[in-house]
Amino acid sequence: MAPFCTPAATAAPHATPTPLPSSRKHIAMCLSPKLGGGGGQRGRALLRSAAPQVRALAPAKAADPSPAPVNVEYLAAEFAGHGVGFEPVGSSCAVKMALRNGSVAHLLLPSGLVTSYKPAMWHGTVTEVLHTNVAEGPGGRSVIRGGVSVDLRCAGGGAGGWSPSGAWSLRDVRGNPTTSIEIELASAAPGNAASARCVVTLHPEALSTELAVTNNAPAPMALSCGVSNHLRVSTPDATYALGLQGSDYRSVEPALSEFSIIPPDYRAAARQPAAAGSARHRWANRGFDMILSGGGRDSGAADDQPDGEEDDDYKHMRDAMCRVYSHAPRDFTIIDRGRRNSVRLHRRGFEELYVFSPGSQYQWYGKYAYVVVGPAMLEPVVLGPGDTWQGAQYLRNPNV
Repeated sequence: MAPFCTPAATAAPHATPTPLPSSRKHIAMCLSPKLGGGGGQRGRALLRSAAPQVRALAPAKAADPSPAPVNVEYLAAEFAGHGVGFEPVGSSCAVKMALRNGSVAHLLLPSGLVTSYKPAMWHGTVTEVLHTNVAEGPGGRSVIRGGVSVDLRCAGGGAGGWSPSGAWSLRDVRGNPTTSIEIELASAAPGNAASARCVVTLHPEALSTELAVTNNAPAPMALSCGVSNHLRVSTPDATYALGLQGSDYRSVEPALSEFSIIPPDYRAAARQPAAAGSARHRWANRGFDMILSGGGRDSGAADDQPDGEEDDDYKHMRDAMCRVYSHAPRDFTIIDRGRRNSVRLHRRGFEELYVFSPGSQYQWYGKYAYVVVGPAMLEPVVLGPGDTWQGAQYLRNPNV
């Protein structure tokens, strides 16, 4: 079956965005992203000529360490049914989706973090695909890290340095346990200068995350986004990435967010030197935050040069590594020989691909038995007034 996609759309200025159409109804191959308004090459060209405060995206502000508790009783009364249940988890709310074929997925509010995805397998049971850890967060409270998280940032226009991280609200629940279940989340910048939607859909054979961001301000806005999928594996030593041969790559430091799982000794394991001054090591030292700020492309043409080209179509993820791949295929597969499992990732609206392995020196099936993959952007996209950008990723289970 071809990967799921939904067509890009453009919203009218200051209008409330319409819900994303069900990706189940639009099963079509989309091999090139369609960015609304200022997207694509034209948007990148506008970005280079825009004012510096529009071009560079500031780091996202940290979420409130003590968010207000979610009203679980209200959500259950308003949205129950459709194969969805609600359960309190500390000050958060777990939204639980379950299909009749056995596939299940869990999502936390207000963070928007997907903490579990268990697709139905060919042998009649379900298998957990995502890797999560429980750690101590600000104020001594327990926080869940890993899973599927979205790092979305807006700058310029009237959005300032806004990010919806930790501020998603439930807007709608659609679907049924037989075909698919959609959870639509929404968030808005102060003064509604920008608005974002995230639709997480559980299909019988896939889990999709579809994003839409609209610039409601009268001035251009720069947008950058990345999605991190922490995939559970037996060990990176038994894990391979298929389909990356011929892709350019840059070595970077791991993506850092409130949901990241990074071994404390990763830098030593990766053996990345800290030679100052070179474009390559500016990437290595600044990592994913540099990705989301546009990569520092104004510092010289050398920054545009990749570190190398992937020469292995069956990339072994045994060693500690963190790379951003360019000119990578829209679809590629992670295979874990230890668990005899595989996951296929399809992306739309994102030009680059983020790949991270903590290395194989850790315990099998332990705290660091995982790899991270996900769509990313090396350059922000400029949205003109009223423009909408859409992007998506699809985690497909080929083991049904």
